[in-house]
Amino acid sequence: MKIVTIVGARPQFIKAVLVSRELYKKHEEVLVHTGQHYDQELSKIFFDELDIPHPDYNLEVGSDTHATQTGKMMMSIEKVLFEEKPDLVLVYGDTNSTLAGALAAVKIHIPVAHVEAGPRMFDKAIPEEVNRVLTDHVCSLLFAPTETAVANLKREGIEEGVYLTGDVMLDSFLHFSKVAECNSSILRELGLSKGGYLLATVHRARNTETKENLSSLVEAFLSIDEKVVFPVHPRTLKYLRQYGLYDKLRNAPNMRLIEPVGYLDSIILTTNARKVLTDSGGLQKEAYFSRVPCITLDEMTGWVETVEDGWNTLVGSNREAIIEAVKHFEPKGKQRDVFGDGKAAERIVETIGRGL
Repeated sequence: MKIVTIVGARPQFIKAVLVSRELYKKHEEVLVHTGQHYDQELSKIFFDELDIPHPDYNLEVGSDTHATQTGKMMMSIEKVLFEEKPDLVLVYGDTNSTLAGALAAVKIHIPVAHVEAGPRMFDKAIPEEVNRVLTDHVCSLLFAPTETAVANLKREGIEEGVYLTGDVMLDSFLHFSKVAECNSSILRELGLSKGGYLLATVHRARNTETKENLSSLVEAFLSIDEKVVFPVHPRTLKYLRQYGLYDKLRNAPNMRLIEPVGYLDSIILTTNARKVLTDSGGLQKEAYFSRVPCITLDEMTGWVETVEDGWNTLVGSNREAIIEAVKHFEPKGKQRDVFGDGKAAERIVETIGRGL
């Protein structure tokens, strides 16, 4: 079977790597990188350190408005699909690349499989939510990471072709944690010790593009009386400078601003942090996998299981709530195996092999 896999953002590289390795054993895979994340140096780091084969196609779409970016992707993906004539298109997660790949394929009657189908934040003002919902509704195979995701799909009338596989991010986390322990030197380079810092990341549009929210987050970070390691996303850097907030952070004695890091360094920073503060869905899960308390800088999450188990708390961009959570939030419950057993990639490829 020939399968075209479409990725475009760094979290998708992480989700795809072990699935691609399983596909390689039995099928022909054509890897398409849309170039949605257009920082080529950082993309190269992810491909190299995760040992992902370099893409058969790099569409180099780059940044633009949602409509323009998605439209460019669809046009380029369609050309690839006409040339390759795959039996199946495989997409991941909730990015513009996900939706563009799904729409381009289904319009020309190529079946689509969606890895990480079903999570919901129940807010269509979030672009990623729209991408995921629309993708789910055009797919033939839906690989749900959790029972909650399966239930969400059922509520929307989607029951055929749904498979509970577990979360491929857990597969990657378990596999690459061992690699990271041997290969990452980030703690030594930054002079950090286990439990001796907080890890913070911010990148969601609602937190970066709204001056009030970003200012509140900055004031919260500056009010924290312990070291905060802050890998600064390119979008966040742009708005920090635009709103005159960057120098405040850069010059604060408790803040350590660093460039975005690769996956191996991210694992080590997460597993050794005292707490994680983030608006990233992926990092919420990785904190959960690491058994590190997570403070989510948002008012909702697609990964409600982490909150239900007591390892994640939602504080939005509220300065006082963030400071209170840093001081006092501690896990309240025992973790369940809600994200599977680390064998999601095997189940996904086995299901694909059984045919549509």
